[in-house]
Amino acid sequence: MTTDDLAFQLNAAGFVTADAATRAAQARTVIDGFTSAVGHPPEWGWCVPGRIEVFGKHTDYAGGRSLVAAVPKGFVLVGAPREDGRVRLIDVRWGDTMEMAVADATSPYRGWANYVAVVVRRLAHNFHGAVLGADLAIVSDLPRAAGLSSSSALVVAVASALIRRARLDQRDDFNAVIRTTLDLAGYLGAVENGLNFKSLTSVEGVGTHGGSEDHTAILTCRPNRLTAYSYVPVRHLDEAAMPDDWRFVIASSGVHADKAGGAKDRYNRAPLLTRALLEVWNDATSEAAPTLAAALNGDPDRAKKLNGLVMKGGHPEYSDGALAQRLDHFVGEDGRILEALRAFKQADAAALASLSDDSQRDADLLLDNQVDETRTLAALARSTGAMAASSFGAGFGGSVWAVTRASDADEFGKAWVAAYGRACPTAKGVEWFVTRPAASVTELRVG
Repeated sequence: MTTDDLAFQLNAAGFVTADAATRAAQARTVIDGFTSAVGHPPEWGWCVPGRIEVFGKHTDYAGGRSLVAAVPKGFVLVGAPREDGRVRLIDVRWGDTMEMAVADATSPYRGWANYVAVVVRRLAHNFHGAVLGADLAIVSDLPRAAGLSSSSALVVAVASALIRRARLDQRDDFNAVIRTTLDLAGYLGAVENGLNFKSLTSVEGVGTHGGSEDHTAILTCRPNRLTAYSYVPVRHLDEAAMPDDWRFVIASSGVHADKAGGAKDRYNRAPLLTRALLEVWNDATSEAAPTLAAALNGDPDRAKKLNGLVMKGGHPEYSDGALAQRLDHFVGEDGRILEALRAFKQADAAALASLSDDSQRDADLLLDNQVDETRTLAALARSTGAMAASSFGAGFGGSVWAVTRASDADEFGKAWVAAYGRACPTAKGVEWFVTRPAASVTELRVG
């Protein structure tokens, strides 16, 4: 398979010519690296994108809504079966390797290797007798821990290969539970975070209490479209075309937002507060609402009632103020999703600006997950001329999206990042790129 053949496949999937060429070159690199390391060519291949969370900060695991898009950067993974009951993954770019027995349920792994191990263990646990042994190789151009969902993209990539290896999609127990791509997104979110999914029981995840927004965007978003979903379960709500003359400019802050690493406890505070709010509601009302969004049901009176319960000292582990603040954030951010979608549909820059400014302010003051660098990067995007801008991802680092006119995007990006370098000279490894919404997971013919 030549590089031109790979580029043709990607172009047909919706990648613009330049992005198709870049991804095809990466695919050629990982195919060659796999062949050199394993001794024979791969049999399967996928391009797996990262994603932009345009709106919907910390809403998905609470059953709320988000507005997302895929990006043309991400992983290329290739693989082939092996017969000894082991999974090996090679990072071609960095030369790192992890290897584990499918039956290994105890050995600790760190960093990206832990995400691989979590997928292997969960598939083995949920689908008894599955033949999962495989050699895999990856290459990625996603900035690590930058809010673009590199961890969930890795989960989707590895799961895609192992589902193919074991032919899980031909098994009755798989198809009885995972009937659609949205089901698969919900399941892979549960895999990563160690939750049950319908009848598929959990094993330990990576240690975060997140949702399935990232997996949903990676698996289902379409080129040039922004898509709104709600979660638990995953439901498609609506989508909008990106206006022809608008572009996203994405810049990383240089501060790693490693939600399964040093920031895990801070990241988990928001989901735990959400869980506590749900407990307060269910205890006081004798309901069994599965999520905060289900409890509130979009009704402002219900939100007021829950706030009143909280202010009466509704939970033993968290202060009234912390719970009220988390409730205010969820209601506000969840309520922006359809308004933001409408702004994109109508190319309403003023509405998008107001929504993004409010989202950024609430992330800082209510969600309390911003750092000086993300505050500065978002503010500089607006002062440098972006129509709208906001940080995104797990928080405590990560990236900022900005929207500009297509004709201004490159010059804006250069000026923005230069201004950020002057304001935050200690920020290292800052990366930026211009994009439109891109294709979701794309299977490649690699043989």
